Amino acid sequence: MEDPVKHTLQRQLRRLATERPYQIVAASAAALAIATTTGALLTTADDAPAGQRTATTVAEMRSDVAASRGDVRDASPSASAAPSTAAPATSAASPAAKASSNPDLTRKPERPKPPATKVLDYDYEAQNTYYNCGPAATRNALSAAGIDRTQEELGAELGTTEMGTNSAEDTTRALNAEVKGSPYRTRMFPGAPSSAQMDRLQADVVKAITDGRGVVANVVGDATDTDGGWHSYGGGHYIAVVGYKDNGRTVRIADSANPADPSYWVTTIDLANWITSRGYSA
Repeated sequence: MEDPVKHTLQRQLRRLATERPYQIVAASAAALAIATTTGALLTTADDAPAGQRTATTVAEMRSDVAASRGDVRDASPSASAAPSTAAPATSAASPAAKASSNPDLTRKPERPKPPATKVLDYDYEAQNTYYNCGPAATRNALSAAGIDRTQEELGAELGTTEMGTNSAEDTTRALNAEVKGSPYRTRMFPGAPSSAQMDRLQADVVKAITDGRGVVANVVGDATDTDGGWHSYGGGHYIAVVGYKDNGRTVRIADSANPADPSYWVTTIDLANWITSRGYSA
């Protein structure tokens, strides 16, 4: 069977030389070498006709030759790579993304730390009637912001009568009517103030004084200042807070009741207790 196989392979190679001359040069030597050893194998293969076995051998030989030339291709049409439609990756972030991810660009400006001590430059005036403590305290607080109003003008805004001024809600309303931006808020202490309310009072005083605004407080009962002075208002009274020290732990009071004792220091805790059942505007 060797001679017929050789002749058959030679005919196949001649045909390949006509169809694919670029392959026959590399394949001829390998084919002839393989042909001498293939005959015995073909005789021991299955009972398929010799022509079929020869064609199979030629196909395998073509694969071997192609592999030796590096000309190996996937027979599956679907294996060919389709052009990629994915957008190329980019490492450059958009300006908006950079701004949102950069803490230096998105961080809000921090409020400057308030000073440990600050006392406003205000114009003191004693109350001109026994019931005008509300208008007088409001006037003294406004003077620290450079606003000049008379006690009579403010008394009309506050609704003050011979019974006095009703509550801190009135002083807040009158202060906001005079100060740009209406920054004042009312804080009420229905009962004895809690630690949180004392801390709030301290923070409110520091913020207002730092912003150049006096605070007005409605107090009742007794309080002792840091020098041991005693101040008693059983029927209630209004005072202005015009400064603080020790980061707000002690506050400066402008008191319109007695021109002989116009100002003094009290601790913020004592002031908070003095406000019990009343309120303040800050």
